[in-house]
Amino acid sequence: MNQSVILFINIVLLLIGLGLMFPIATLFIECSAALLSNRTKTENDGTPRPKIAVLVPAHNEASGISITLKTLLPQLTNQDRLVVIADNCSDETAAIARQSGVTVIERHDSECRGKGYALDFGLKFIAAEPPEVVVTVDADCIVHQGTVDQIARLAAASRRPVQSTYLMAQPANPTPKDSVSALAFLVKNLVRPSGLTRLGLPCLLTGTGMAFPWSVIQTAPIASANIVEDMQLSLDLAIAGKAPLFCPAAKVTGYLPQQKQAAKSQRTRWEHGHLQTLLTQVPRLLKASIIQKRFDLLTIALDLCVPPLSLLVMMWIIAMGGGLLVGIWAGKWVPSILIAIEGIMIFLSIFQAWLKFGREHIPGLNFLAVPIYMFWKLPLYLSFLVQRQTKWIRTERDMVNFPEKY
Repeated sequence: MNQSVILFINIVLLLIGLGLMFPIATLFIECSAALLSNRTKTENDGTPRPKIAVLVPAHNEASGISITLKTLLPQLTNQDRLVVIADNCSDETAAIARQSGVTVIERHDSECRGKGYALDFGLKFIAAEPPEVVVTVDADCIVHQGTVDQIARLAAASRRPVQSTYLMAQPANPTPKDSVSALAFLVKNLVRPSGLTRLGLPCLLTGTGMAFPWSVIQTAPIASANIVEDMQLSLDLAIAGKAPLFCPAAKVTGYLPQQKQAAKSQRTRWEHGHLQTLLTQVPRLLKASIIQKRFDLLTIALDLCVPPLSLLVMMWIIAMGGGLLVGIWAGKWVPSILIAIEGIMIFLSIFQAWLKFGREHIPGLNFLAVPIYMFWKLPLYLSFLVQRQTKWIRTERDMVNFPEKY
């Protein structure tokens, strides 16, 4: 009986180890590829600047929208348009935006809430005089100089959606938890997409600083209450043959929320949405990959299979603990050896990402805060099992003084 139990546990752990290999190997390959030099000629070299419309969906963003517009307006030409969609606002968002001299449209629909509905409203507004390229920017970030031009040209040249680098800046006096969170964001939104680009593969959209050819976005399924509408849009467009490209030189920066409840709310929405999309859309991508005989859809499915880093590390720790127990108890070391190799791959992925992309802004000693960060996020993952978030909830904003130069 004991031998049967041991054999069963050994097989289960081996299957768990093999299952973890897919997301861990994907993470390792992406982070390793990001270290390669990028000497290839970009698709937008020599492309004339297209006619651009910038859409800025805003829900109660009175505290920061003027700064966002200040970073956008100098990047536009006389042929471009900037439209703010004041969506279900109960503050002075619309009035403040009008003071900046931009076009403002207001939407009021308490039943259909979320950025997807706001963007759909904006697209219908500009459809009478459609641009060549639509750029979307959230109302709580700064858009670095040259970003609009770069992503718009690449979208026009490739006829595909384009995602800029979207990172979170740390506060003036960051806690170690802030640094770990910024590192996780950097790995997800810069390192991994950079690796995919080096390999000639598409990426996922990350929510702001995105450019779409009008021919692509006008028929895309935008209007929805999906809490990770950008990620879902990536998959829909990829299956339709318009997988997004990554433009690392273009940059958009937001700020990590400092209020505990705001940070928790933001992370819950992002990560519950990611996990829900992972569970529901990976089978769809795999099926489409087989039917359409497309390798890029397979790589997108694998990329989507990589859960948030903290959750991946938690899963590895649990598996490693089980492997060690079986090894010590029964002398069966194959699962623990496999899982240990995977742990080395996770460490190397994060370390090399930090070494090339993050060490200037994230002190190495802050890695010691990783256990605290994981403990902080544990209730978030447990709540996914018992009460997952499915509705869009706006994250409360902090009052942040953005720098004058970007």
